[in-house]
Amino acid sequence: MSALLSDATFVSRYDRHAVKAGVVHLGLGAFHRAHQAPAFDALIAAGDPRWGITGVAMRSPDVVAALAAQDGLYSLSQRGSGEDRPQVIAALAAFHVAAQAPEAVVAALAHVDTHLVTLTITEKGYLDHGALSAAGLIARALGRRHAAGLAPLTILSCDNRSHNGTVAREAVLAAAQAAGIDNAALHWIADQVAFPASMVDRITPAATPEMAAGSSDALGLLDRAAVWTEPFWQWVVEDRFAAVRPDLAEVGVQLVADVAPWETAKLRLLNGAHSALAYRGLLRGHRFVHEAIADPALGALVDRLWDEAAETIDQSVVDVPVYRAALRKRFANPALPHALIQIAADGSQKLPPRLLGPIGDRDAKGLTSPALAEAVAGWIVGLSRIDGLVDPMLADLQPLARKNAPAEVLLARIAPDFHQSEEIDQAIAQLRETA
Repeated sequence: MSALLSDATFVSRYDRHAVKAGVVHLGLGAFHRAHQAPAFDALIAAGDPRWGITGVAMRSPDVVAALAAQDGLYSLSQRGSGEDRPQVIAALAAFHVAAQAPEAVVAALAHVDTHLVTLTITEKGYLDHGALSAAGLIARALGRRHAAGLAPLTILSCDNRSHNGTVAREAVLAAAQAAGIDNAALHWIADQVAFPASMVDRITPAATPEMAAGSSDALGLLDRAAVWTEPFWQWVVEDRFAAVRPDLAEVGVQLVADVAPWETAKLRLLNGAHSALAYRGLLRGHRFVHEAIADPALGALVDRLWDEAAETIDQSVVDVPVYRAALRKRFANPALPHALIQIAADGSQKLPPRLLGPIGDRDAKGLTSPALAEAVAGWIVGLSRIDGLVDPMLADLQPLARKNAPAEVLLARIAPDFHQSEEIDQAIAQLRETA
């Protein structure tokens, strides 16, 4: 199979030459191409050509090279939907690698056609305020826009961080100060640039050669940038924009005054259970989520974790029983091979909102949290026993875990204000005897 997806056999739903790049996306991984990009593709197809995407990979050139060879086209397959033929997404109008061409990224962010910046840079991406970081690039571009008298941007974080809009704002302001941007521009960023919160939900594994081969076979064309995802899709956005506002509601986005209830439910039910399955599943020899959730012991752990987490969620907004039933079905989808080791990455950044937050909330009410404690214990024991973990704090945490340091010592590194550890120590001791 030699014909690429960009060959003349593909006909877009719209005139790609008329599309303007109104969105710059930082973090051009599989999740963006499965979640935000299809929404903008649908907006363009509905008749608004302003929402093409300039995609930016922060470091790795691989995805950009694959997309460049295909004129920015790639296929998206909804696995487990019963519909096998992939959908071709055509919204990517340009792409860059930030580490190789930072000036091109800043120029794209500062361009008059750009109105919206979306981010999927992972939880740890907000810790870096340097010149080549996402926050640093945005800060430089905002300084340039202010000097040119252009409209402010909307910076929309799509990462699994509590209060992600506020976190993004603080990171950009810190980067602007570090870059020496003048006070007038700093005040303009603080007062005029919008940083709405958002919640994104679509289980999307990292792309693999096997996925590319499967999608290429279905298309009859070679697609080196294929993405597999699940049928479920949800995007909840705080309705606060700086200037030009895309009609996201037209393509199924929920625009709300306060994202927090959805954010909390997703972090503590979906993401919390994912983390529990990742560490405990890997310790039990599983590779994928659908294998781990089928393990009776782990399935029972997830149910108990959901019972505990549900008591910390606003159930007047989120129908927790319905959400739980849907999550169990989504986790069990055998057509979507979601690797546990991918979910296990960056646990030091993920655990505070996913697991430690609900434990703290329950502790304040005098409630114990044995299932949540077991999930945290899986991470701590996993630090010393799971090969291939990736974490920005691994060099600090792993030696402590291998010396069987108390939970209090390890958790103080990732959540200094977290004080409940006796229950977790007990869970660690039990796990070390059985794992």
